[in-house]
Amino acid sequence: MRRVMLAGVLCAAAVSAHATTIPVTFTQLTGITGGSPAGTAVYIADLSSIGIGQISSVTIQDNSGGLGGSTGQFSGFDLDAIVLSTTLISDATQVGTLVRTGTFDFATSVFVAGSQRPPPDPALFGTSGGQVDNSVATLDAFDGNSTTAIPGAAGFVSLGDGGILSENLTSPVPTGSPLYLYIGEVGNNGEVAASSITVSSERVVPEPATIAVLSVGLGGLGWLRRRRKSV
Repeated sequence: MRRVMLAGVLCAAAVSAHATTIPVTFTQLTGITGGSPAGTAVYIADLSSIGIGQISSVTIQDNSGGLGGSTGQFSGFDLDAIVLSTTLISDATQVGTLVRTGTFDFATSVFVAGSQRPPPDPALFGTSGGQVDNSVATLDAFDGNSTTAIPGAAGFVSLGDGGILSENLTSPVPTGSPLYLYIGEVGNNGEVAASSITVSSERVVPEPATIAVLSVGLGGLGWLRRRRKSV
């Protein structure tokens, strides 16, 4: 219990105080895409004149009020893919033509799991050990199987109610020329409209003070284990 709480603190405080963060507005494209079954809605945000010189990270926070997604491990916003591109498309079926601008470093995802609606499961779908399981979520591809059947569901991650996911780019991408952010929402039930999505000029990383708190906490856990063994 304490280990999970400390890990959550680490993630929750992982936003740089020096970053310029801008909320973005999305428009849904026509059509759907995805895996099998296909049911992913694709949303686009124009970042060309967003008001910051570069983009280094994107953060998605579920604020659906307990209405987005399904129950248990599928609670909250279900993210199929996130892509930054200079390519402009008008229909979800055209996602295969997108030319990536910058690369998301999915290995450095910063995730704060939201709550699950009953009945709860051991973990949110597409996560493992409290973090995004990139082998399941495959967030670089619009390939989500739009189902809650197990086996069957694949290619996305569920954030949980109130969950927060930040994705860093491997290097900053400048704005000022055509630049679009595409988000895939599994199920096509309007969850993006109920989610808060921002872009930032800086990467999202754990702050040193938070790492120190985590270190102290884990040291305390080690002391407790040694104490229990000696009793």
